[in-house]
Amino acid sequence: QVQLVESGGGLVQAGGSLRLSCAASGITLDNYATTWFRQTPGKEREGVACISSIDGTTYYGDFVKGRFAISRDVAKNTAALQMNRLEPGDSGVYYCAVEAYCMYGQYEHWGQGTQVAVTS
Repeated sequence: QVQLVESGGGLVQAGGSLRLSCAASGITLDNYATTWFRQTPGKEREGVACISSIDGTTYYGDFVKGRFAISRDVAKNTAALQMNRLEPGDSGVYYCAVEAYCMYGQYEHWGQGTQVAVTS
């Protein structure tokens, strides 16, 4: 059974940092591109970042503006999203998902999400 489990969300003040983790079981994460999405209040779900399985190339949403960094740990079969200089607009539920390659658009597995709340 494939599972993606996100963790690391929480409550933080604006300007603070959080590190989200996506732990995979039942699949080898390195065989997939891993994407972080978020669902923020009043907005459509949007892609935050993606890391390619082929060469580790990373992609970010325009709103990230250098504040976040996606990475993966092959040995631990996890992916992470380091979020710095958080803003209240970053509040929402963050999900990880896997696909054949970044921006392919067909996600094979999703996690259940982790809540991020940023206070001003």
